[in-house]
Amino acid sequence: MRFLPTRMHGVIDYVWGLALLASPWLFGFADVPAATWMAIVFGVGAILYSAFTAYELGILKILPMPMHLILDGLGGVVLATSPFLFGFADRVLWPHVLFGLFSVVACFVTHLEPMLTTGHREPA
Repeated sequence: MRFLPTRMHGVIDYVWGLALLASPWLFGFADVPAATWMAIVFGVGAILYSAFTAYELGILKILPMPMHLILDGLGGVVLATSPFLFGFADRVLWPHVLFGLFSVVACFVTHLEPMLTTGHREPA
């Protein structure tokens, strides 16, 4: 069931990306290089592809919303499994798992098309 408007998803995208970027210092794992780099790469990546997404908060509006949601889902799976894939699960686990799962859930609950200025969805 898709209930999250793309405008709200856009706000979440930028906040999520910034929070992920800050997470190594907020949660005290900046001394774990692999965990830190995963947070930085995924945080910057999310902000960048959000800026290129064709939704209300996109800047260049090139990337279709369904592709954005696929990136959210796939990226979330990689981020959630990264502690195990890159061997830092014994030192840092929950920030990556929770940020990743949040991204996966967001991809399934967000509308596929942005609202037009009239308040109606664009036809598919």
